[in-house]
Amino acid sequence: MNKRSIHRRHLTGDLLSRRRFVQGAAATSSAAALGLQGCAGALPVVPAGPATLSGRQFDLIIAPTPVNITGRTAMATAVNGQVPGPVLHWQEGDTVLVNVTNRLREATSIHWHGITPPAAMDGVPGVSFAGIAPGATFTYRIPLKQSGTYWYHSHSGLQEPTGLYGPLIVAPRQPDPVRSDREHVIMLSDWSDGDPMAVLSNLKFDSDYYNHNQRTVGTFISDVRKGGLGATVSDRLAWGRMRMSPTDLADVTGDLYTYLVNGKSPASNWTALFRPGERVRLRFINAASMTFFDVRIPGLKMTVVQADGNNVVPVEVEEFRMGPAETYDVLVEPGGQPAYTIFAQAQDRTGYARGTLAVRDGASAAVPQMDPRPIRTMVDMGMGGMAGMDMGAAAPKPGGGSKPGSPLGGTVPKPTTDGAMPGMVMAGMDMGAAPPAPAAGGMPSTTTEEKRLDTGPPLRTSPGAVGVDNVATDPIDRLGDPGIGLAGNGRRVLTYRDLRALKPNADTRPPTREVTLHLTGNMDRYMWGFDGKKWSESPEPIPLKFGERVRFVLINDTMMEHPIHLHGMWSELENGQGAHAPLKHTVVVKGGERLSYIVTADAPGKWAYHCHLFYHMDSGMLRVVAVA
Repeated sequence: MNKRSIHRRHLTGDLLSRRRFVQGAAATSSAAALGLQGCAGALPVVPAGPATLSGRQFDLIIAPTPVNITGRTAMATAVNGQVPGPVLHWQEGDTVLVNVTNRLREATSIHWHGITPPAAMDGVPGVSFAGIAPGATFTYRIPLKQSGTYWYHSHSGLQEPTGLYGPLIVAPRQPDPVRSDREHVIMLSDWSDGDPMAVLSNLKFDSDYYNHNQRTVGTFISDVRKGGLGATVSDRLAWGRMRMSPTDLADVTGDLYTYLVNGKSPASNWTALFRPGERVRLRFINAASMTFFDVRIPGLKMTVVQADGNNVVPVEVEEFRMGPAETYDVLVEPGGQPAYTIFAQAQDRTGYARGTLAVRDGASAAVPQMDPRPIRTMVDMGMGGMAGMDMGAAAPKPGGGSKPGSPLGGTVPKPTTDGAMPGMVMAGMDMGAAPPAPAAGGMPSTTTEEKRLDTGPPLRTSPGAVGVDNVATDPIDRLGDPGIGLAGNGRRVLTYRDLRALKPNADTRPPTREVTLHLTGNMDRYMWGFDGKKWSESPEPIPLKFGERVRFVLINDTMMEHPIHLHGMWSELENGQGAHAPLKHTVVVKGGERLSYIVTADAPGKWAYHCHLFYHMDSGMLRVVAVA
């Protein structure tokens, strides 16, 4: 038996025994801190969320804390003894003081995700401040110029995936245009009892380490029945030449993770109360390290009223996808039944987080079956002509987007004699310069050899570079695409195209220049970066002039979704809404996608700019933006 088999055999046996326990018993989170006790066969009475702190001055203590989430004790990095940390309630217009004391054996930090403080208060060690040494207390002083739903988390070491995160709500100074009778914070996350360093080591050892859902002879036969022998063989050859797998939907899966609602496993069933006829505001926050969640409440329609802390024109949906770090506020009006299940399934369908809205403690509703596992197509590789190819049970079909005009429609080109598809660029091939990408969403057309940042020689990515195993030769506008596995599922699913700011943006000046960046990766080496380089290879900041307007163009040369977060400044997503472009702090870029957003450089200092998939950032997908 080879080393890889031994690793997998040990992992699988351990995970099966743990998951049977988690699904069959009520596990508790931070039991000592919250005064809860749980036992097999009896669900504890749980609070409607983490403890809440409000005011203008706060004292937070970061310390190692034992928790029992999966049925066995593990050590977490907790805030005030809780995972997640307490909900912080702030008020727009106030200046808040947050005293953070470090009781760890290593330096720590807190970053206020989506908040736009002075650079020195942003909380990123090595970029905006020195970090908080063991035993030390650091005081954050933050003037609040905004309102909405946000969150906080560590930007030090491996502390975030071990529990150092919490919700942050800023009340508006003026009357809130979103009226509700009550509200609940719903923080989604992924949890492992193990050491995050071991997870990263396993991904470096084998990027498919946690992906046990490979294609088989059985799926080949099924695909032949659906698409024909020639198309199926060509598809298999194409993926084989790229040394990639269309079943690669998530780097870390439910084979390792337990998915949580406010720190509670599905067996613990976090519950919040409502009265029939009330309008309830649910503040969803994705604090997961690596997981995209598809969120729905069977039996209830949701009205999206806020995205990333900013009010949007209400959109009624039945489901929405959340990338790590994104937030969405929705309104629901429960009342036709005593309980409703809040269901957040992982994008790869290997597990789910679950909570309940109920009229009384102990009430519950049925948990739906997870959707079929989707499969990637060449559109996710940036081969836009492949859109519409039906090679799997849940693969997008022509015209199968969430609404008319979906970019997933199209025809399938005939394969070449070597089994590859027209326009395909694969690692190891001498491709020369990549052809221009088509303009999308009103963006000017650019090429991979264009001059970036107006400094130095043109940059170029190619599959021959160490950090690049694919180049998207035909990246497309996918803002109207709800995401893999969601198109054509029979439910009304939110897309980025649906988001329209409730009020016009204050700064409507056109941008004066562009910064084009390629999102790149090498799965064999598990390396991630911008323009083929990881952070250690590109230490020079991206320079912005204070006050200027800059268009950032992102081209995803990988098949993975990347939630890209710019600290300190808003990203005005160019989704066709003009002056009402939605303001976001985290923008998900789908595989093979090309999108753009405009940034007003109104925050002097140095700011982190990175993918919010934790292990992607830790493996190099990070830059620094300097405003001066």
